[in-house]
Amino acid sequence: MSLNVPEFAESTIVRSDDAEVIGQAPVTIRLLADSSSTGGALSTHRVTLRDGANGAGPHHHSRSAELFYMLDGTAQVLSGDQVVTAERGDVVVVPPGLAHAFAAAPGHDADILIIITPGVERFEYFRHLERIAYGKVPPETLLDVQEIYDTYFGNSTTWNDARS
Repeated sequence: MSLNVPEFAESTIVRSDDAEVIGQAPVTIRLLADSSSTGGALSTHRVTLRDGANGAGPHHHSRSAELFYMLDGTAQVLSGDQVVTAERGDVVVVPPGLAHAFAAAPGHDADILIIITPGVERFEYFRHLERIAYGKVPPETLLDVQEIYDTYFGNSTTWNDARS
């Protein structure tokens, strides 16, 4: 096992009002700290989902674990071949290589703090998703950047069944 020792000399402080916000209800993403500001230790963002909205579809990261901390509400989180219902105060940590997805539970809102460690530069990934949402680039362009953002898309019958 190797240890990732982050290299940064000063604390990273992000004020809520200063964080970049991607999207609009029912899905918003507040970009908090990217890998470059934490010496590679982590990347973190806050996702707010309204009224059963989908977050990310099934995918995995080959080099990073992903932590989901439920700030409020209720979410469904795919972790491998199981769908977990997470509520306020719950934590789900998905190891590298394991397929996962997340969404607000049907009829519920979810406010989730997500931490990826070790960090991966991901802010541009979320900006790319926003360009797709607004029709500025086609969805297929995500396939071209999977390796850059360590996000590899897949499919999950378990997830599809839970969300239908």
